Amino acid sequence: MSIRPAQLPRMRRQFLDHLDGPASALRKGTSENTQDGLDELASNLRVADLYWVAPEMAALAMSAGSQLAAARWAIADRPSPCGLLWWADGIGAVDTRGVQIPIEGCVWGPHKGELMLWLLMSRRRLQAEMAAGGRGLTLVEDEVPPMIPVLGDTVPVTAEPVSLASLGDGLPGPIVAALAAAWLLMQQPVLVEQSMVRPSAGEARSLARAGQGDPAVTVTALRRQYVPGAGDAAEGTDVAGRRYRHRWVVSGHWRNQAHGPGRSLRRQTWVPAYVKGPDGAPLLSTERVNVWRR
Repeated sequence: MSIRPAQLPRMRRQFLDHLDGPASALRKGTSENTQDGLDELASNLRVADLYWVAPEMAALAMSAGSQLAAARWAIADRPSPCGLLWWADGIGAVDTRGVQIPIEGCVWGPHKGELMLWLLMSRRRLQAEMAAGGRGLTLVEDEVPPMIPVLGDTVPVTAEPVSLASLGDGLPGPIVAALAAAWLLMQQPVLVEQSMVRPSAGEARSLARAGQGDPAVTVTALRRQYVPGAGDAAEGTDVAGRRYRHRWVVSGHWRNQAHGPGRSLRRQTWVPAYVKGPDGAPLLSTERVNVWRR
């Protein structure tokens, strides 16, 4: 069963208990070289804003990320300086010595002038994978945090976009690209709608006693319908005023959109696929039309 948005604050608190406890199985089972990274994970997680991404939004992020060649990782490019983002149905897997480890979450935050990313899976998913393996293995829940750090590494923070191909083997390219795409898509209200979910009053009081302030979770979902922008040509005509006689599919793509003072800045903006042309006109045939619905 997928993790629900309202569960994230409690899962974070319990995860921090494992990270903060020097005698925890997580700390004792981690090499000395990784301890500093876990310290930074705890620091970023403690102040992170919480995000839960719906399955259809995750699918779009994966698709859009596959077309993203470069990304920026500065504070201005993130939805918040530190964050925990949870993909409702996961976002792929990491190959570790021939074993596919599913990735469901990501924590980000600053680290020595760069951005640290930690990829996570849930204890619930680990239990399901162990049960499916049929090897009779059991999990001692008290020794395993509800979120399990799988892989952590840093990416450079620069003024110009960093090529995703240049990030090396430390982080899986498709998952990092999907995260970068999700950040960009979250800035496009025409595509995405966001709402807030808060835990129960009792859970909120418990979190406050633990020193965690507002436990609200931002739920990010894809809007049901894309409305072409005002800059599109009038329906049924081209920019020269000629009448269209057919309809066709315009593929989703990234556009380097002008914005800011005097439109002097540029930001990657996703233009989703849609059908263009006058209603009732025949649709031009293509080799393949990918249709994706909620």
